[in-house]
Formats: sequence, structure tokens, C-alpha cells
Amino acid sequence: MQHPIRFYDKPAGGLGSLNGTTKALRSNSVLPALKVLPQLNQPGGVDCPGCAYPDSPKDKSVDFCEQGAWAIAHETTRLRASPDFFAGHTLASLRTRAEWELEGFGRLTAPMLYDRASDTYREIGWDEAFKLAAGALRALDAPSRAVFYASGRSSNEAAFPYQLFARAFGTNNMPDSSNYCHESSGMALGTTLGVGKATITREDFEHADAIFVFGQNPATNHPRMLGDLREASLRGCRIAAFNPMLEPGLRGFADPQSPLETLTGRGTRIASEYFQVRVGGDLAAITGICKAVLEAEDAGGKVLDRDFIARHTSGFEDFAATVRAQDWQRIELDSGLPRAQIEKAAAMYMASKATIATWCMGLTQHEYAIETIQMLVNLMLLRGNVGRPGAGLMPVRGHSNVQGDRTVGVTNRPKKEWLEGLERVFGFKPPAQHGLDAVAAINGIIDGSVHAFLGLGGNFAVAGPDSPRVLAAMEGLQLTVHIATKLNRTHLHPGRVGLLLPCLSRTERDEQAGGRQFVSVEDTASMVHASAGRGDPASAKLRSEPHIVTELARHTLGESQLPWQAMGSDYAVTRELIEKVAQTAVAGFEQYNERITQPRGFHLPNSARLREWKTASGKAQFTAIALPRDTIMGRARAAFGDAVLCLATVRAHRQYNTTVYRDTTGEVDRYRGVHHTRKVLFISAATMARLGLSDGQKVDVHAASPDGIARQCSGYQLVQYDVPDGDVFGYFPELTPLISPQLVARGSLTPAFKEVPVLLKASE
Repeated sequence: MQHPIRFYDKPAGGLGSLNGTTKALRSNSVLPALKVLPQLNQPGGVDCPGCAYPDSPKDKSVDFCEQGAWAIAHETTRLRASPDFFAGHTLASLRTRAEWELEGFGRLTAPMLYDRASDTYREIGWDEAFKLAAGALRALDAPSRAVFYASGRSSNEAAFPYQLFARAFGTNNMPDSSNYCHESSGMALGTTLGVGKATITREDFEHADAIFVFGQNPATNHPRMLGDLREASLRGCRIAAFNPMLEPGLRGFADPQSPLETLTGRGTRIASEYFQVRVGGDLAAITGICKAVLEAEDAGGKVLDRDFIARHTSGFEDFAATVRAQDWQRIELDSGLPRAQIEKAAAMYMASKATIATWCMGLTQHEYAIETIQMLVNLMLLRGNVGRPGAGLMPVRGHSNVQGDRTVGVTNRPKKEWLEGLERVFGFKPPAQHGLDAVAAINGIIDGSVHAFLGLGGNFAVAGPDSPRVLAAMEGLQLTVHIATKLNRTHLHPGRVGLLLPCLSRTERDEQAGGRQFVSVEDTASMVHASAGRGDPASAKLRSEPHIVTELARHTLGESQLPWQAMGSDYAVTRELIEKVAQTAVAGFEQYNERITQPRGFHLPNSARLREWKTASGKAQFTAIALPRDTIMGRARAAFGDAVLCLATVRAHRQYNTTVYRDTTGEVDRYRGVHHTRKVLFISAATMARLGLSDGQKVDVHAASPDGIARQCSGYQLVQYDVPDGDVFGYFPELTPLISPQLVARGSLTPAFKEVPVLLKASE
């Protein structure tokens, strides 16, 4: 049996990234991508669709990474999924293809309507497509039957009219990609600091004494961050990494722009200390750090910022009493870390005059995600590490404008101030009742209470839990509309009226009646900046996302007081309307059209960064949290036995969310050493020995589902890896079929992709 692993013993980046970038360019067409890459993340250029990491505050001739090169190469590909392609491929045949094959068919070129008799998509005119969608929406017996999903890659100029469309139609059913990833972050930060966004900018990395990195793998998911961590490390900043997997990118990084590091293969050490927590053990680990800090203070260490705590916070005494009451033995057991390691992390924190804490979905996709992030806020408040240079919190977001979409109203839980702004500017009363989030939409599609689905980008069913059941249920919907650049699996399960509407990509020229247009996006540090494509459109029949959204709205709602045509033809009109609606709802959009033309855009003010606390108490809030005893894994083991393992899904290096990039050399995940297959499970030697399994053996993965529904993924090869005993790791999205919609974070309802109880059985 061929083993898929070739262990990677080099630092991340370096020649590997340069070779990977070359492969990306060769995978499609070199010339179109080469025209775009010099403009990527540059003033007046194209915002990279690969992640939401902030652009450099300095002038840099190169500010893109290997992952960005793959995204651009696939966006500018010469391959086309044309009407002729669809005529020759039934949807039944396309469903047998792998994710990378669907991506590899190339750009969509014309609006398509599903023909059930032939089981194919067939070309349709734009006007007819809009009329069909509008007719199906108007035929619904209630607005709440429709779901308006938004991917975080759409621009502010598309997202704003999209949310306006949904609310003018009469619903707040607006699930978005935040529901799948950082919903827990927004809620935790909102209750404790009064703002659900990062409190730092990229420049703060230059002034931090310590950086604590939780639950993220920058080398794969946002490689530009490694450049900032490298520079911080070189100037003596201490970096603590908390991750169950030993990720090469967190251990060392060779800057591809450094000839010395690239040629010698000797990178810069990233993590000063690497703390290998159990999956879901971060809450206990952070609790332990807080306990160690409090114990040092009690011993006369004077490590707390007492003045900050007194002037700016509330709830300290209850928090401190709760943490002091937590037992060290329990903390060690739940975190997977010995007390000595936790105290070492605490010593790093106490020695730092300015500390940054960053995290990604390793914290957010757990049952107690909100509590974990609240505890992290507690830790930062102890020494006043919010609202001063080089200190603060940053949830590192993935989709390039997922934060901007939220800012301009894409949410199922709109704030009263935003709805009042819509009413003031547009003269209609929007619905106030909260709508469906992503998991509620999934449940509604499965149980039949949802009848129509509109998707502004994304791969909704595959990105979420229980994907096979969701995909099958989507075929029973009265309407499915997908606005997209490429084919994905969700598109292959259309409703009775199934429309596939191709849009311009971010790299392409956008010519409208109002002239050449540009769009704007907001990164994870709240910088709003412009993005202007210059390349030739992949097809003359493509339309922009703002145009498609506004035409769908105009055809559905008719000619009304809402300026659909103006927004679809001149995006400056949309930005002016955002500014008007945001006057009392979102600070910072004043003179939007003028300021967005500045070379690097503008920063939306962050109240917590200014130490202005928009919380219930009017202060930053300490939260008293005891370690939980009722957990997903505890319940699963009580029901299914001690053989239950905790599965966490992860992404491969050659991947962007559900988009898997093809590599003809067979490389799947360079830094973890995986080649030729994605059907692997990373597991420890101790776990295999305990279960009577062996390295390289093939197993079937069975979900220990709380709802009793049988879920299985078959034929996965075990790979011995340095991970905690009892934890197992495999690739997203292939393993989403195992996840019950009942497995969610408390409060945020984010799917617990990192906490899936499973049983392994030898394949027959």
C-alpha cells in the first residue's frame, strides 16, 4: 500500500513557495495571472480574494503570497465552462467528479437554466433569467420562505444592495459565511469590548513584545501573516503558538523575498514556544494562564494593570474568584498541557509590555467557542492589553470581505440602528425579527420550510454540516439562484427553477452605464480600500455582482422608490447610500466616495481601540467562566463508548475554503507532506495502538451523531502524526458529511467543525 506522506523538513515559504507559485501559474495560463499579480494588494490595484489579512502599511513592491497566486491563476484561467460544456455533461455525471475537477473546468460564461428532462444546464438570456427568478420569488406564500446567502468574497457594492433586496422583499433570512467561521468571535468581542472586530491594525505587529497565536495555521490559510511574525521574531518579539498539530509554518519561515533565507533553506524561527493543546483545550489553557497570572499577583508580583482594571473594566472580582477556584489538575486534563508549560506561557505574557492575541477557527468552531474567546479577552484585560500600540486582539478572518459584508448589513441579526437607517433613507419599514442563520437555513431546507435559495457566491451546502442531506434537499426547492464565477458542488443540485448566473471576477474590468467601476472591501483590521480589475472579462455575457443583484431586485420588486438601476450602473451611488444609512449605525463612512480613492483607503474607527466601551456596563467586561463539564465529547463517549475520537477538520495547503486547486505533480498539502490523495486521517501512534489500528491502514469514519442519523465517510488512510491522543484530523470539506447540524457553538450556532465525535472501523 503506497503511503501518501513525504514528511517536510524545511521551513515554510522559501523555495517551496516560489516553486508553488510557479506551479500555480503553469496550472492555467501564465500571462493573464502575471498581469494581475504586480497589482495585487497595491494601492489602486486588485484586492486579493485569497484572504482578509490586511495590506501592508508600507510601500512594498510584492505583497502577495503563494495562496494568492493560486487564487489569481484560477480566476484568470483560459479554461471555460461554456454552454457547450454543460450540454455535454449531465449533472449526474458531474456529481461524480472531485472538488478540484469541478474547479478545473474553468470560468462560467453565460447564464444557465436547469433543464430537468436532459439533466443539464442550458443557456438562457439575462432578462429571461431575471424574470424567472422574480416570478418564483413572488409566487412564495411568505417572504420568510426565501433565504439570501452571501459569501464573504462579494464587495460592499454588491453586499449592500443584496441586503436591501432581502429586507425590501420582507425577510432577514440572510445567512453568510461568518455563520460558518467567526460568528463566535463577533459575539464574544461584542459582549466584552463592545465591538466585534479586531482592535489592532497590521502596524501593531511592529510594536508587540509578545504575540499569542491560537488555533490557526498561517502558512496555509493567510501566509502574509508569516511575514509579520518573522519580522517580529527577528526583532526579539516572543511568539507563543497554541495548536494541537505541529504545523511547520508556525515553527519556521523562510521569506521568499529574502535571497539568503531562500537559497540557504534556513528560515527564521516563528514560535518561541509551541504549546500542543488538545482539540478544544484552549479554554482550559487560557484559564490556566489567567490563574498563573493571578497567582503571581497574589504572591506580590504586581503584574496586573490595576489602574486599567479600575478605570476601564467591570466584573474583575467575580472573574478572578472563578478562575482561582479552577483546579490545576482539571486544567491540565482539559487542556492537555502540564502545569509547567502553562506557567511558561504565563511568564511570557507577564514579561511582555505589549501583547497581541490572534486566533482563527481553531477557537471559533467549538461548542464553547464564545467562552474561550471571552476568556482570552479576560487574559488581555489583566495587563491592559487593549487600546494601546502593539497590543490587542485580532480574529484573523478568511473571506476577503466577510467583515465588510457584515458592516454594510449582511446579517440575519440586524441592529436596530441599521434598520432605522434603511427606513430613514429608503422610506420602507424593514422587518425587525431575526432571520435564519446558516444552520437554521440548513434545517429549513431539509425540513421543507425554506422554498427558495439565493446565493451571492459561495458553496453553501458543501461548506456546512450534513452536506449530502442538504444537497439532496435543495433539489426540492422551488428556486435556486447561484451568482458565481466557477462551478461548485452546490450548483449541481438545482431546484425546480435552477439558475446559474455568471459574474465578473475581481480581476476583470467592470464597465457599466455609469462608466468604469471599482469596488471596495474591508479587511480584518477594518481598513476599507478600493479594488479595480483591469483584465478582459472571461466572456462578453458576464455581468457584475452589483448589476445582477440590483436587476434581480428590480424585476422582483418592480419600479419603486429604491434606486436599483442607479446602484447597478454607478457604484458611487451605492457608496453614497451606505454613507447615509450608516450615519447613526456605523461610524467612519463619512465622505466614503472621496476617502476611498486615497491610496490605502481609510480605517473604520474601533471604539475598543480608543478605550471607549460600548458594552452594557459602559466598560470592558471581565467574564466569569468555569470549565464546562457538559461537553460534546463527554456526551458522545457516554452514549457510544470510550473508542469515540474527536475529529477536527482542517484545510490543505493547496486549497481555499471549499475550493481545491489542482496540481498535476500530486502535491496536496506540502507542509504536512501529503501527496496524491485527500482521504487521509492524521492520528497519533498511541491512539492507533489503543484501538488496534496501524499506520497506513484504511478505515471508515462513522459519526457518533447526537441525532441518531447514520453518517459515514469511507476509505480513509491513517497517517501517524504528532497529535494529541484521542484527537484525529482530516480535510474539510470532504468530511463535512459527518457533521450533524446539532453540533454547534453555544450562542453563536457556528458549526463545531473542530469537535466532531467519530468512531473508526477498519475498511472491508
